[in-house]
Amino acid sequence: MALRPLESFMSPRGRILAGTFILLGLTACGKEEVPAESHPVVCESPAASRVRQPPEVRGQTQCGPTENFTPINSYQGEFADVAQTVEDAVVLIDGRCTGTLIEASAGPVVVTAGHCASLGDRPLLVFNFEEQADGDPLITEGTVIEQSLEPDYALIQLDVIPQVTPVLLSAVPSERLAIIQHPRGKPKVIAEGDYLDACDSLVYYVDLDTLVGSSGAGVLNRQGHLVGVHTDGDCDATGRGANRGWTMEAIVAASPYLVDADIVAR
Repeated sequence: MALRPLESFMSPRGRILAGTFILLGLTACGKEEVPAESHPVVCESPAASRVRQPPEVRGQTQCGPTENFTPINSYQGEFADVAQTVEDAVVLIDGRCTGTLIEASAGPVVVTAGHCASLGDRPLLVFNFEEQADGDPLITEGTVIEQSLEPDYALIQLDVIPQVTPVLLSAVPSERLAIIQHPRGKPKVIAEGDYLDACDSLVYYVDLDTLVGSSGAGVLNRQGHLVGVHTDGDCDATGRGANRGWTMEAIVAASPYLVDADIVAR
């Protein structure tokens, strides 16, 4: 990915903040995530699912005994044919959340989880933060132009648009799903898993690892289209439970900026 050198447009604040979170690997979106004793009750309300576990067991979103993350530039799995194109649009937000640059009729914007930002915030965004990066990092700032907790999403308008292809939106999941993400604020990785169900504006997936810092990452179908935004986890180390996010249909319906025509497949 060919990108402009970051020194050409970074502010002093950008240089300081970028160095801080890239070197230290800042952690965590604000919302902790919770494990389930079994697959979640499909179609329960988001509020109910967040409170059914006691505080002392919150925060586990790893599905199974090992973390199944692969650095994006060494990935050779079943999504390899689309991952190398889509991954360019994935961004680390303030060192603590993940987002994706998406195509929209009104112009490309980054979509992430609403609990990662507040309306009017000016987050720092880093594209191409990877192990064995295949291009120069692009560090820029943006403005949060929309934010909601139900659905849990935010839109960020960038000061500098990177020379990458924005990801298209879809309402059609596939049997297998993938999430390209920055768990714990670390370099970009990908994880795969099985689609479980979708209802009440939520999409559920199993055996698909996410961690704190993965919040806001795009849920991709087999075509490399964004079908949802990851927001919550209910997996545990035994493999029980499922992680989930809000569907792009729900986000588009709630958004003044996005329109129905931005969804390419229903």
